[in-house]
Amino acid sequence: MILRFPAARLGIGAACLVLIGISPLCAEPVFDSLAGAWSGIGTMKPSDGPREKVRCKVAYNVTRPGRSLTLDLRCASDAYKMVLSANIEQSGTELSGNWFESEYRQGGKVYGTNKDGLIEARIEGNTVAALVTIQTKSNHQSFLMEAPGSWMSEVAIELNKDSK
Repeated sequence: MILRFPAARLGIGAACLVLIGISPLCAEPVFDSLAGAWSGIGTMKPSDGPREKVRCKVAYNVTRPGRSLTLDLRCASDAYKMVLSANIEQSGTELSGNWFESEYRQGGKVYGTNKDGLIEARIEGNTVAALVTIQTKSNHQSFLMEAPGSWMSEVAIELNKDSK
């Protein structure tokens, strides 16, 4: 009986370690709810002109379930066009990655956090820095990019997830 008690404790301890190891896999993947196509309208504010209405489409592709995604954002107004892509990795709540805007040939790094459907990030390049806030609730998303002093000082769009 004395030999079984330590074995039972060891068995319970091993079971706890297995459950601890499994629990992150059972948690809801962080990026999976973003996956798919989104579209909507908003405004772009160039640094040297009036605010303009824009139409936007965003595609999120989850490349490593819950932890890695690509973003392709396309917005157009009568006078401006923006085509932004990004590759983003998540570790815990921390985000990192790269971005590139092809119309104006700007690119750089992404740093930020993702908590409870709220992404707050900073994008930096050689000639631009911007703050990006993406709030997702179910099938609705608000996207705000603020870049004072940049060619496009603000982009604010409201998106809805496209039905499959």
